[in-house]
Amino acid sequence: MRMLFVLLVGLLAFNVSFSQVEPTLQENPSLHERFLYMKSKSSSYGAYKVIKESVLDGVWKIAQDSIAAKEASIKQAQSNINKLKGELNQSLEAYKAKEKSMEEVMHASTHINVIGIDFNKGTFITTVAVIIAGLLVMLGLVIGRMKLQSNSLSERNLAVAALTHEFEEYKQRAMERQTKLSRELQDERNKLHSRNP
Repeated sequence: MRMLFVLLVGLLAFNVSFSQVEPTLQENPSLHERFLYMKSKSSSYGAYKVIKESVLDGVWKIAQDSIAAKEASIKQAQSNINKLKGELNQSLEAYKAKEKSMEEVMHASTHINVIGIDFNKGTFITTVAVIIAGLLVMLGLVIGRMKLQSNSLSERNLAVAALTHEFEEYKQRAMERQTKLSRELQDERNKLHSRNP
């Protein structure tokens, strides 16, 4: 019976060893694969596992390679992020420059600079229109006043001419009357003289 028991245990151990597929290492094993390989190749000593130093060195090398690969990947990603940030900053600066240029164009299209003063075009046009209208009103008033003065001067000239004409007529009539009176006086003198010799 004892023999049967040993045979049964041996058969069971043989079966168990064939049922577990031992992991094999590929050319570039991952850290997990290397760990499983290390675990399968280790020997048991009670509750402990005994690992060959070369296997442990291999796991350490793969761990360092994995960490270095991750760090390289992080550095590459950070480099890409910095590059993208630089491109974004350049794009933002170009956008701001275009915005400023557009604002300047919009400002130039809606404003006018006269004598160093910046005016809104609508305000400038309204101001100029008011000034021109004021000047036209003043010109109209000046022309109207000049016409009134011209009419007044014409009326004065007519009045002066009429007065001068009337005065000349009066003067002529006065001369005629004086001449007539002089004649009459002479006639009367002559008559008096002729009566009193």
